[in-house]
Amino acid sequence: MHDIHSTITEGGRIVIPADYRRALGLKVGDEVILRMADGEVHILTRSQAIKKAQALVRKHIPERKSLVRELIRERRGEAANE
Repeated sequence: MHDIHSTITEGGRIVIPADYRRALGLKVGDEVILRMADGEVHILTRSQAIKKAQALVRKHIPERKSLVRELIRERRGEAANE
């Protein structure tokens, strides 16, 4: 895609062009995440933000370790001690 120019309107609104919305799969009413990084504003879809968060966490978890299984094991242990 190419650079486009847009204008900030009343209330700080900015229009995301239709081509960009289609490319991101955005529809009216969809929630987006705005992230400030190095003086730039990045717009992410919810699924993009989730994937980025998962990738960040995955860097710190061994390959075959399941955080879900670990949490379930901890909760069962706590429940057994009650």
